[in-house]
Amino acid sequence: MSLFQKLTLGVAGLTALGIGLAITFAPYNFYASYGISLGTNPALLSELRAPGANLAALGAVIFAGAFRPGLARFSATLGTLMFFAFAFGRLVGIMLDGWPSESILIALAIELVMGALCLLGLRGQKRTLISATA
Repeated sequence: MSLFQKLTLGVAGLTALGIGLAITFAPYNFYASYGISLGTNPALLSELRAPGANLAALGAVIFAGAFRPGLARFSATLGTLMFFAFAFGRLVGIMLDGWPSESILIALAIELVMGALCLLGLRGQKRTLISATA
């Protein structure tokens, strides 16, 4: 595994893990940084915290790929899919709902870059099953 691949998976994993943990444990602060006020509706908070925890878990798996060569291809694939899915959702939102704030557009740009870096990280990776001994 190349240094580029290790760095990409490390940064992508930590980014997803950090954002996921922030959404899960500090949603008010996280969304306030986007200019979004959440209120106190428990159902809304649950609907934000659950995907936040999912994002954190995916980030942990992506991050693990930076240190476990047997997980690298899977982690890069997961990172590609996850970051491009977020970007796709934002693009659908732009088409259906209009332009969001500048901070959301910055998040879109980061997601596109991270997805592309993970995709590039797949180059040169062997197509093997995930190894439990890696």
